[in-house]
Amino acid sequence: MKSSLLRRVDGFWQQALFHHYSNGITTLRCQGLVFGSADLDHQIRNLTHREDIEQPFMVPMVVDHDYGASRTVCVDREQFPSYEHLMAFWNLIKAATAKMVRVTRAKKTYSTSTESPLTRPTKLLPIDELFLFLTYLSTGCTQRELGHRFNIHRATVSRIIVTWANILYSLLGSVCIWMSPADVKANLPSDFDGSYSDTQVLVDCTELRCQTPSSPLLQSEVYSNYKSHCTFKAMVGMSLHGALTFVSALFEGSMSDREVFRQSGITSLLTLDMAIMVDKGFLVDDLVPGTVHHPAFLSKRAQMSEVNSVNSEVTCGQVW
Repeated sequence: MKSSLLRRVDGFWQQALFHHYSNGITTLRCQGLVFGSADLDHQIRNLTHREDIEQPFMVPMVVDHDYGASRTVCVDREQFPSYEHLMAFWNLIKAATAKMVRVTRAKKTYSTSTESPLTRPTKLLPIDELFLFLTYLSTGCTQRELGHRFNIHRATVSRIIVTWANILYSLLGSVCIWMSPADVKANLPSDFDGSYSDTQVLVDCTELRCQTPSSPLLQSEVYSNYKSHCTFKAMVGMSLHGALTFVSALFEGSMSDREVFRQSGITSLLTLDMAIMVDKGFLVDDLVPGTVHHPAFLSKRAQMSEVNSVNSEVTCGQVW
């Protein structure tokens, strides 16, 4: 049992013979395709030699988005309040990405290719790689999930993250964010008028969890008794109106806050007329040339004096 069907497909008449599958092998006969394929081959040869045809290009994944309408967008609203802010940041670093050194897989055999790491083609555009890196920082997505979102392999995601961490560290780490005393006083909140108007920076240490090293020696160096985990410690300085003005390098989690303060290099930026504000237990009075404001200690007294109590509310309650 078979039937004939005459139909027009892609500009050519085709006649197909359909057989019942239980009766034998199905055959398909198409008339006119032989002449059509020859004409298509001729057109392909003509298009191959044309130079006015635009080359294929990649379209960025980063598009305009109403960042204020949703808190679940990939880029955190606290980092980039709008699409314009994101593009402004990209325009600042765009020129440096042309000379970006990428992290690649180590090859076991030597390659004779003359391809440079700067000209090697990538799966994503640089702006999309930046967007992936910011997504990783803001949302905490796994590398496998990011690979699914951006349609790339998980290993490629890992290399992109390491590459952009290095380049942003080099670019942003060279920017001076320390504020002059005049700028600090120009933005001084009213709560700090009076005895604390000479405060230049608020200082404290923070710790970042890290993987546990396999070496017992390294474990003992990065283990933090305060966090009960392996960490790296950094010191952060903030102006009185809330802007970050100092970020130190990372130190071992076992290092004390006092030692981190001493090795951070902030003491070279302080002068006699610059006071700092610290939390209770941050004993650095003898390491700075100026005044140190910190909450008063109770010591062996049953109750703090009125002056110490007010000072503690200002330096501890309003700031920390």
